[in-house]
Amino acid sequence: MNNTGTDGVNNTLSTGTNDNLRWEIVSPDTANGTFSLLIRRGNDASNNKVVLETWPNLSLDPNANNYIEKAIGNSKQIIDTDGSDYYIKNEGTYNNLSRYVYVDSVSKPTLNYLDNAGTAKSEFTGSIPTAQSGAFSGATGTVFTTANSPALFYENISNDNTQGFDSEALDDVTTNGTYGVAFNLLANKDDYMFNLITAPGLIKANGKQTGELTTMVNNAQTRGDNLAIVDLVNWNTGVTTVTAGAAAIDSSYAATYWPWLQTIDPDLNSKVWVPASTMIPGVYAFNDRAGEAWFAPAGLNRGALNTVLRAERKLPNGTRNTLYTANVNPIATFPNTGVTVFGQKTLQKAASALDRINVRRLLIQLKSYISQVADNLVFEQNTITTRNNFLSQVNPFLESVQQRQGLYAFKVVMDDSNNTPDVIDRNELVGQIYIQPTKTAEFIYLDFNVQPTGATFPV
Repeated sequence: MNNTGTDGVNNTLSTGTNDNLRWEIVSPDTANGTFSLLIRRGNDASNNKVVLETWPNLSLDPNANNYIEKAIGNSKQIIDTDGSDYYIKNEGTYNNLSRYVYVDSVSKPTLNYLDNAGTAKSEFTGSIPTAQSGAFSGATGTVFTTANSPALFYENISNDNTQGFDSEALDDVTTNGTYGVAFNLLANKDDYMFNLITAPGLIKANGKQTGELTTMVNNAQTRGDNLAIVDLVNWNTGVTTVTAGAAAIDSSYAATYWPWLQTIDPDLNSKVWVPASTMIPGVYAFNDRAGEAWFAPAGLNRGALNTVLRAERKLPNGTRNTLYTANVNPIATFPNTGVTVFGQKTLQKAASALDRINVRRLLIQLKSYISQVADNLVFEQNTITTRNNFLSQVNPFLESVQQRQGLYAFKVVMDDSNNTPDVIDRNELVGQIYIQPTKTAEFIYLDFNVQPTGATFPV
């Protein structure tokens, strides 16, 4: 979101906004070889400056303590690839001290600006910038690169234009900053730890965005430590299209919610429609604070969407059942209660314990802790002592989960039965963990029996 153009009336930029930046050089001093740099908000003016950062007495002399690269920082991260593996490469000598900018390069450093007598060298004095201000046009780090103008947001996003990314950027995962690159980077478990991922700008029904969502779900399944929340359809879509979209995904590491929701844009202070995945992370966060990760993030106690004004449509009971049968978690609207998440299914087609979100998140939680325990045992002696070390940490943890209503029962086996001499000779340590996860009461059936006066109630 860098601005462009030259200064206009009252030093304004026609493309300046409260979300981008501009620069200003002040107090140039050729005698000492210094100048000051102001980082200003893009939509300010000379009679109403909004200065975000001030960098005084900068120098272009690499030997000076106030050398510009040293004072501001020149570190940057470059997205690179080695075949199908994406990674971030760090470049730069000095840590970044600015919140907004870094020094990309210094074209002509003035080494030893002052001579032995402390006088500025004549060949360097012309290098000190004059007092002026301008735009960051051409600077690196542009956030949005769209051929479509204006960029489309909220309910207006389309197949070719979503959240500022055009179709070319969506299709070309080698273009820095696209969703595809981000998902490929996030596939690295060693660098990035998270248990939930959403991409509210991507809609599965928009064909050019399907590939990115598929990558997001596949990464979640490969990593095995997070749940992907997928938006299936655009705003103002029918139930049949929603259920058809859900049928095309089969994974216990993915879930979907519908319909779209209306909320307040905090910047514009206006009502906007957003896909459900925008608001669902807040439900999960509240669920984990009020209960545990293995509780269902749904229902009147933990599924309320308090910042939502209304759902795209009110779902009657029959429609909610249709959606839930198709593994779409309905967002219901109840009188005196408001908008509430009323489902907790994953997108797994086969009926099993893993077709419920609370069970999948339970396993993510268990694997996260137990994997950390196992990591600390790698390259330790493969002996009974090491096995007991593992058991002494895992059993108490599973007992605590059981006490907190996450498990009905469990058993951990790591002994001679599964660590035979052949296994040990292969430098392997094997453990088997059996669990019975608790289930949620999603359907409650109550029978009322009217008895005659004097009848005896059954024991």
